[in-house]
Amino acid sequence: MSTASSTVSSAQANVRAFYTLIATQVVSQIGSRMSALALSIWLFSQTGDVTPLALTALFQFLPQVIGASMAGVIADRYDRRLVMVAADAGQALGTLFLLLVVATGTFEVWHLYVVSFVQSLFGMFQSPAFTASVTTMIPDGQRDRANAIMQLIGPLAGVIAPAIAGSLYALVGLTGVIAIDLGTFLIAVIVVLMMRIPRPERSAEGKAAEGSVIREALAGFAYLWKMRPMFWMTLHISLVNFLFSGAMVMATPYLLGRTGSEATLGLLLGVLNVGAIVGGVAMGAIGGKFVGRRVPLMLGGIIFAAFALVFVGLGQAAVVLGAALFMLMLPIPMINAAAMSLLQVKTPPDLQGRVFAALGQLATVLIPVSYLISGPLADNVFEPAVGTPAWEAFAPFLGNTSGSGMALIMVIAGVILIVSTAAALSVRSIREMERNIPDYQAPEAVSDAPESPVETGTMGAVAAV
Repeated sequence: MSTASSTVSSAQANVRAFYTLIATQVVSQIGSRMSALALSIWLFSQTGDVTPLALTALFQFLPQVIGASMAGVIADRYDRRLVMVAADAGQALGTLFLLLVVATGTFEVWHLYVVSFVQSLFGMFQSPAFTASVTTMIPDGQRDRANAIMQLIGPLAGVIAPAIAGSLYALVGLTGVIAIDLGTFLIAVIVVLMMRIPRPERSAEGKAAEGSVIREALAGFAYLWKMRPMFWMTLHISLVNFLFSGAMVMATPYLLGRTGSEATLGLLLGVLNVGAIVGGVAMGAIGGKFVGRRVPLMLGGIIFAAFALVFVGLGQAAVVLGAALFMLMLPIPMINAAAMSLLQVKTPPDLQGRVFAALGQLATVLIPVSYLISGPLADNVFEPAVGTPAWEAFAPFLGNTSGSGMALIMVIAGVILIVSTAAALSVRSIREMERNIPDYQAPEAVSDAPESPVETGTMGAVAAV
């Protein structure tokens, strides 16, 4: 009886620690969103161009594309708590540098590119460690809810940050806002250091995948390839991210062009995040009901969001834009939570860092390309076309004002997403992958993992798939 009671108590402590971790990340994200919003408005007001914003986003995603699989190896090899602490500390250093150059009046646009790259580099290690920790901290029956709540971190910060950033900016200026951002990183480091995150038991698949860093990194891709429909689904998500990211990186200048008001911009960005919050709460409440139907939920959610993106482009009044932005973000937490839960139930816990990193790397590989071309396309092709004779066919639907060219990009992206996702949903092997790919079943007896896995052995059957 005492052993059972101790097990229940330990499980409850893990759940409490997980939600404490969520709250800490929300606080950290609020600080980051406040400084990012202030800097975005400053950049666009100083330059009048979309390209600097797109380049900032590009540098944020480069580390993910280049080295995410290596980060997955670190998340599986070492204490995931310490990995997250090191990631937060590294991001804090980037914020400290930004604070120094702004406070001394030496800030230049390229500084922001450097800081974006450095912070993304450290954040790259945090993501697989955080996501893979769900499996060891949360019981099976609660993972859909936990994954949905994880999806609330960004949206909650996105609602709170714009609401208070303006007042704080007026009180303490850009330097003060960045200093608050630095403080939130330090809070996150302290709280995570005080936590205990259980390490996963070693699986036969994990032991077979041991070897050099490169070989272990490839194990994540190999396991995805073993789940062939999931691999093809990941490639489609890469296309989805390419089209969505190129459109959404223009959100700040587009909404400013449509509304002409920074206050309305902040309100619309808040509405966008409220949509994500409502979607996350809904998934947390009913997520368990989609077990066995997660793939149709994911693909149906993408189609829903794509229709909303079309209406974001067509909208010209603030109320229409707000409704479309709300609907755009509503299914996103559901899509992400369903994907995470699906992978968690299909993948050995000690391989999840690598598998999530591999999926993330494949799913985001085209995002930098999207950021690289979206700014120049908007600045040099679509926006200059507004008001020309060639634009007359689009003017009745998209208008003739600033932002109309970017609106056409959003409409085109949305239509392509609707058609391509409907095609993916029609493929039976993708639509029914949750039923056809077996769940991972932990054996009753697997030797305990050493504290520091050694780089010996081969990748075995996993690499041979």
